[in-house]
Amino acid sequence: MSLDGFSMYRLTRELDAALSGSRIDKITQPNRTTIQFSVRRPGQTLCLCLSVRPQNPALFLSDTPFENPSEPPAFCMFLRKHLEAGRIAAIRQHGLDRVLFLDVDTLAAGGRIVTKTVAIELMGKHSNLILTEEGKIIDALRRVGAAESRIRFVLPGGEYQPPDDGGKLNALASTEGEFVSRLRQKQEMKLVKAITDVCLGFGPVTAKEIIFSAGLSPDVQVEALDNADFDSLANAFAETVAALRNEAFPAVLLRDGKGKLTAMAAFPLHAFTNVEAEHFPDMSKLLIRADSLIGSYSPPDKERFQKLIRNELRRAQNKREKLHEEASEAKNADEFRQKADILSTYQHQLSDHQDDEVALPNIYAEDGKNVSIPLDRKLTIRQNINAYYKKYGKLRRAEKLLAEQITACEDNICYLESIEFSLASCTELSEIADIRTELIVSGILHENKKKKPGEKVSKPLHFRAEDGTEIFVGKNNSQNDRLTFHFADRDDLWLHTKDIPGSHVILRTGGIKPSDDTLLLAASLAAHFSQASGSSNIPVDCTPCRFVKKPSGAKPGFVIFTHQKTFAVTPDEERLKKILAQENPHTF
Repeated sequence: MSLDGFSMYRLTRELDAALSGSRIDKITQPNRTTIQFSVRRPGQTLCLCLSVRPQNPALFLSDTPFENPSEPPAFCMFLRKHLEAGRIAAIRQHGLDRVLFLDVDTLAAGGRIVTKTVAIELMGKHSNLILTEEGKIIDALRRVGAAESRIRFVLPGGEYQPPDDGGKLNALASTEGEFVSRLRQKQEMKLVKAITDVCLGFGPVTAKEIIFSAGLSPDVQVEALDNADFDSLANAFAETVAALRNEAFPAVLLRDGKGKLTAMAAFPLHAFTNVEAEHFPDMSKLLIRADSLIGSYSPPDKERFQKLIRNELRRAQNKREKLHEEASEAKNADEFRQKADILSTYQHQLSDHQDDEVALPNIYAEDGKNVSIPLDRKLTIRQNINAYYKKYGKLRRAEKLLAEQITACEDNICYLESIEFSLASCTELSEIADIRTELIVSGILHENKKKKPGEKVSKPLHFRAEDGTEIFVGKNNSQNDRLTFHFADRDDLWLHTKDIPGSHVILRTGGIKPSDDTLLLAASLAAHFSQASGSSNIPVDCTPCRFVKKPSGAKPGFVIFTHQKTFAVTPDEERLKKILAQENPHTF
């Protein structure tokens, strides 16, 4: 879900009015898909955020910039070299397409003013940031060569060509008659597809709004429309264009019953049912809200580590499956011992090197029925007996070893799942740094363990119950260990979901028994910050911290404990919502 080019018209006008003439003070790159310009204007500093993440490419002014890594990426340094200290001359749109241009006047050698342009292409998985000068590409965030595209290359030194608009109409420069005329040519298309195919910048949201205003169905074929229908579409088209031009209308964002983003536009929307509408005075605030719903910000290395852990988990799960198969085979070891015993009992009746198989009474069966025992004719009877005993001993030893390996594999899967859970919930660079160190120490990630300059120490979450009791929640294994063994007092209560990856929760008691209500809240937080979040009757273990121990050589986050009580908890979401709103990382 992203804003279409038609609604970007208003966004462009707002950004141009707010930023033209401002100076670019600093450029940062919070992650590989996001660039931030700190822009200075008289008495005010603004943050322009450019995101090309496929899920929600966007451009907006932000009040709270994203956290930046201690070492700027290469593309960030490249932009700093070319654009820092430059002045924004204009922000403009390519027709009504999802392509915006940021013109920056910079000072070149000899005092010359040179205008460099950042082409901001907000087009889903094809989104990109391209720096150009006089139509030539200097470089791009995502270079596109012959391996990626056979149609359009984006490489340094090449000519910059905006994406082809396919000869579509610019709705702001076209009449209703031109719109209807083009629409009539799409006889075999559904109406919603025909409108997006006719007008540049029209996405499904805008098309559905026009169709709704015309009193038609989006799935009707164009060939089924009569003149009255086309007249209604022409009027609806004119009304929608007028609504976009009227900046008195608030921007609107729609969410479904589950809170998921359904649609957003720069003008009122009426075509959607069973939705909750949020209105915004400007487009930046709408896009910030959309960004929070989609969760497009991802700290650097988070996705890389998630992929690494998924691969490690897959390998461990495959290994577990194979070990179970081998263990199943090892359980048949007694069959080889029994065959050896039967051969020993009747060996005086057998001749060496005579038979490939013999049928002998089964001394282990009540009915004494014959059992077939294969023999190796190259070996004597005694040697065959020894071979069966040897096979039995090997399988018995393997059974014991396989049991140990299965236990170790299960422990490793549990550990990997705990890291996977930590990665899913981490939002700060310091938390990513904790996980990176843990992965290196565990031998999963083969990188230099050296700490990067400027890295902060991650902090657990800190909440207060209604009676003022403090509750702390670790967000990864490193924080869990620090909370449990370096921060908590021996009389504090330790909580954790039973046999489910999750956070260590510390309930400060001060030596006083907490109320049942506060204990329930702490248990609910343990359930919420676990892999079982959203479920009901979640088992949560609780014990005083003095009974929690860490075995020598145990992996981060792994503990053993005694004297625990187990609660079945179904968190009260409304109560949790109020508590989570006071989230405040604690300083150790």
